[in-house]
Amino acid sequence: MASPAERRPSMALTGLQIAWPLWRGRTVERWLEAERDALVLWLPVALGAGIAAWFVLPDRAAWIGWMLASGGVAAGGLVLAGGTRAGRVLLVGGLAAALGCALVWWRAERVAGPVLARPAVVAFSGTVERIEPLPARELTRLTLVTEGGAGLPPKVRVNLADADMPIGLTRGARVSLRARLMPPAGAAVPGAHDFARVAWFAGIGATGRGFAPVKIVAPGEAAGSDLRQRLSQHIRSQLPAAEGAVAASLATGDQGAIPEPDADSMRRSGLAHLLSVSGLHITAVVAATMAVVLSLLALSPWLALNLRLPLFAAAAGAMAAVGYTWLTGAEVPTLRSCIAALLVLAALALGREAITLRLVAVGALVVLLLWPEALVGASFQLSFAAVTAIVALHEHGRVRAFFAPKEEGWGRRLLRGLASLLLTGLAVELVLMPIALFHFHKAGLYGALANIVAIPLTTFVIMPLEALALILDGAGLGRPVWWLCGEALALLLWIARTTADAPGAVAALPMMPRGAFGLIVGGGIWVLLWRTRWRWLGMLPATIGAGWALATPAPDLIVTGDGRHLAVRMDDGQLAVLRERAGDYVRDLLAEGGGADGELPAIDNMPTARCNADLCLARLERGGRVWRVLATRSGYHIDAAALAAVCRSVDVIVSERRLPRTCLPRWLKLDRPSLRRSGGVAVGFAGPWVRRVADDAGAHPWVYPATIAPERAPRHWRSVQRSTPRPRAVDSRRSAR
Repeated sequence: MASPAERRPSMALTGLQIAWPLWRGRTVERWLEAERDALVLWLPVALGAGIAAWFVLPDRAAWIGWMLASGGVAAGGLVLAGGTRAGRVLLVGGLAAALGCALVWWRAERVAGPVLARPAVVAFSGTVERIEPLPARELTRLTLVTEGGAGLPPKVRVNLADADMPIGLTRGARVSLRARLMPPAGAAVPGAHDFARVAWFAGIGATGRGFAPVKIVAPGEAAGSDLRQRLSQHIRSQLPAAEGAVAASLATGDQGAIPEPDADSMRRSGLAHLLSVSGLHITAVVAATMAVVLSLLALSPWLALNLRLPLFAAAAGAMAAVGYTWLTGAEVPTLRSCIAALLVLAALALGREAITLRLVAVGALVVLLLWPEALVGASFQLSFAAVTAIVALHEHGRVRAFFAPKEEGWGRRLLRGLASLLLTGLAVELVLMPIALFHFHKAGLYGALANIVAIPLTTFVIMPLEALALILDGAGLGRPVWWLCGEALALLLWIARTTADAPGAVAALPMMPRGAFGLIVGGGIWVLLWRTRWRWLGMLPATIGAGWALATPAPDLIVTGDGRHLAVRMDDGQLAVLRERAGDYVRDLLAEGGGADGELPAIDNMPTARCNADLCLARLERGGRVWRVLATRSGYHIDAAALAAVCRSVDVIVSERRLPRTCLPRWLKLDRPSLRRSGGVAVGFAGPWVRRVADDAGAHPWVYPATIAPERAPRHWRSVQRSTPRPRAVDSRRSAR
């Protein structure tokens, strides 16, 4: 039997085991007490975590598991922590995380609708729900509600050439037309934009191209009733093409007329946020309205002495915000900005501090409850990240003290204002860069400097001049003001073009892992929302995520989901495309996926590639060995025996057709059946590794939707098609060896 002296160490250890959790619990409670004002800011974060989990997790079992785990956290907070602040945090956070997952799941099922099963050329009738002119592309986009019994989804979207648009077509009109429709496309390559997800929540079951003639069966709204379209056309008629398109975008949010080179310059220079109606535009409209109303009401001494004029000005600003939101199409980004503006005005009316992180949290909570799918969109992430960074920066004690008004000369005041703009711009660029790199694989490096001039120019010069010119147009006196507005817009475009063309203006990054992005976002939120020194712990996951993203190797081979297009990274690091006639969209898609910036040459011009009309063979050195990649690029018949011999001599073969079973490459076979299962593919030869679109898609409803299909062509028409001559056979000696 052990003596008391022998038992003492174990008793001391037991006491330490008991005391350590108690001490740690008291430390957490003291920390949460110090952060009590910031705890409510985490409610939309917990809700968003549940929404994000539904998009990231693969299937129903995982979603249910998340909700059960979140419920377990909530139960643990209720039972284990009792009435402590930590217990309440766990309880509310767990319930919010479970609610977020359930909410977006319910939303996805609520908007469910059939999707077109296969590409088809069909003649159908429908009612025009929306008209979006795209003058820069000489197209008009129509959203149509189809009629039952046509074998089509309830809502489709088609593009019409401007020359094919019937005169007098308005919303609500019933039209008949012929169009080539296809199911909404998913991500073409890993990390690319998933339009199928966006179309699912928008209720769009098919997209395509319409053909003339388009007949108006029944008229719609009275011509000219679309105020937004008429206003955009009027603004564009007063200014040169590029300046008029940007001015229309600032006023109505209509970006369809902006030339693609100028739109690309705005993106590369970090000024693209000026083109979409957001918080900047809503703020300018509300501030201008309040200033005008206050000035007019103050002209009456009786009103100034007996009424709270700021309250009436705030009411006028709220009506202006709602009206402007309606005018610009009430898109989700504009609605977010409008909600935030209304909350600011309500705070002003109640005599509370207007711009706080709590206001941002309430706005995010409202948006996530109404449109939970907005969380995974770049627009939501960019706008709320920017606003949160700005507010958190200016709520910091030292920053607020440095930029507080002081008794000083105008020169020092001007320098202080410029320093404020520069610091704010740098903070915003730092926060937005990982989001831009994740979604677009590119980020402007000089955006902070460009915005120092562009934001004041837009807010205090361009938009007031544009509003004044529109007012004076009622009396036919707006021409001189339009000229001044055009000169200011030309300066804005010059800033964008100069910044975009500067050396090293754009940072390009290939596909960022979702885990790395999650670490960066989680660490950034931790830094921005907490107030005490513990906030800087968020730098650890953010740094790990950034290092992970930068260390992720760029793919050596990118193949689209149809197998028709691919890009190969040659030994000099340059990406080359298979087909010289690949369109700009495909080239941009492949360049973004490979982390390249600039034009992609054709593989025919590469010294380590040999190509003919039917096949292309590239030799690459990676990881101390030579890789041979073979791709087909014609639909002509190739002798099966010769093809099998070629397949055995290569490591990877890519084809848009179904290859015979005898075609067995050494490592990877990417033909039509395999790509149909996997979607687009990215391949790295230093490893090697393969990433497929299907790996990220999971079993979400837009991946395996209910489908609908129109009737097929009559049998006699198909027999005519089968009787047409088949393409000529290709001599096997033309194969690339």
